[in-house]
Amino acid sequence: MNTPDSMNNENLDRREEERRIRQEGRLPPGQSLTLKFPVLHYGDIPEFHPTTWNLHLWGHVKESVRINWAEFNELPRTSVLMDIHCVTRWSKADTLWEGVSVHTLIDLGYIQLLPNVTHVMQHAEYGYTVNLPVEVVLQENFLLATHLNGKAITPEHGYPLRGVVGAIPGKPELASPYLWKGAKWLRGLEFMTQDRRGFWEKAGYSNSADVWNEERFS
Repeated sequence: MNTPDSMNNENLDRREEERRIRQEGRLPPGQSLTLKFPVLHYGDIPEFHPTTWNLHLWGHVKESVRINWAEFNELPRTSVLMDIHCVTRWSKADTLWEGVSVHTLIDLGYIQLLPNVTHVMQHAEYGYTVNLPVEVVLQENFLLATHLNGKAITPEHGYPLRGVVGAIPGKPELASPYLWKGAKWLRGLEFMTQDRRGFWEKAGYSNSADVWNEERFS
């Protein structure tokens, strides 16, 4: 149970942390720091069936492939420390994500991109989609994530697999879109030779979604 004193201490801690992150140049315009991880998504949390789940990789590639859950968990893992920024104006600093990079899938031969791939569509449960330029998907700050801060991500945050994209402190050269550009409950990556808008982009959200330029809406 939260007491008034504990709530005051929590608010003080949040303000002090926000001041530190802002002084380090890590808080984009219009954002406020949170120590929590708010839950925001469209639709219900899907059920996960590990024996039937697979990740579909297809599109402008030499050969499409499906990776089942057991196979996915045998892939080499990457850990990335990032700040994440939500279009609803909260930011969370120093989140440690673990998962598989798209570069790893390429290096191991799971996918071979054909010439002229420009964009990637993330396909998630219930037909949800979100698009990104292929160069962003290949950056180190985009991950097919299974864990957050040493624990499996929770169902409300995308278990068993989500795309996640954030800002790596000290690497301003990396494009940093808002968090919605990583799809929860990810089921596939479609490699494309031209851009298509995803679910929220069709609804009027920015296609580029750059956090530093406050590209929230079209």
